[in-house]
Amino acid sequence: MRAQFVLSEIGVGLRRNLTMTFAVIVSVALSLGLFGASLLMSDQVDTMKGYWYDKVNVSIFFCNKNDPSGANCAKGAATEQQKAEIKADLERLPIVQKPVLYESSDQAYKHYKQQFGDTPVAGLVTPDQLPESFRVKLKDPTKYEVIKSAFSERPGVQEVQDQRDTVEPLFNLLDGMRIAALCVMGLMLVVALLLIVNTVRVSAFSRRRETGIMRLVGASSFYIQMPFIMEAAIAGLIGAAFACVLIVGGKYALINNWLAEKIKVVEFIGWDSVVSVLPLILLIGLVMPAFAAFFALRKYLKV
Repeated sequence: MRAQFVLSEIGVGLRRNLTMTFAVIVSVALSLGLFGASLLMSDQVDTMKGYWYDKVNVSIFFCNKNDPSGANCAKGAATEQQKAEIKADLERLPIVQKPVLYESSDQAYKHYKQQFGDTPVAGLVTPDQLPESFRVKLKDPTKYEVIKSAFSERPGVQEVQDQRDTVEPLFNLLDGMRIAALCVMGLMLVVALLLIVNTVRVSAFSRRRETGIMRLVGASSFYIQMPFIMEAAIAGLIGAAFACVLIVGGKYALINNWLAEKIKVVEFIGWDSVVSVLPLILLIGLVMPAFAAFFALRKYLKV
């Protein structure tokens, strides 16, 4: 009997405040959708960092006789002895993955033609203008400064270049987008909480006669509050379910069927990352409105 009464009161409350309940559902769905998207974006940044940092190298460019630029190139092109000493020193470092790859001017020119073969600048460079280099892969890509400090001042070395610099701006942009999504999510969450509090207060006010009778017959405060708490929890859970639909739809339509086909060089997050986020969203959607309703009733309505 008590369970039937609570369920009937929940139905009455949802019907009486249909417009505000709908607003709560929409705001919860948007805020939790942004929350889930920001978590997935963080996973995407970590995935991309792991993918690209594993592929980028540190390049040690040697002085070229046709382009003797750099403080260490005053005596001309790097000698075979200088290259051999640098290679031996590199292979002795524990942070360097072996083998250290050598790229000649002809090989560098071949890669240049592959990259810029269809552009007007392709014919402006000849093989003897491109420097020889060592391609060094590090066990920990963050240790680039060790290589730079050890070899940038060596005779015959024109430049030590970290290829991470070419992808770092993209990661910074994605981090900025993630932070922006979190800020918008926080704002939407505040709006959702305010709507939940107002909805509970309006619902309690419209049923103040029923709650007064329940107090007179000795009903406990928690039993009186239960229908209002359940109404908020149900609305929040529905909003969380819509948020899950938005996230799954975004993964399927935006990532799988668009970005993955347009951008082949990026490894995107899989469904396992999405599935791991959905239970958290549903839990927050259920618990957050229930707590908001519980404290709103205690503080404002003195039930």
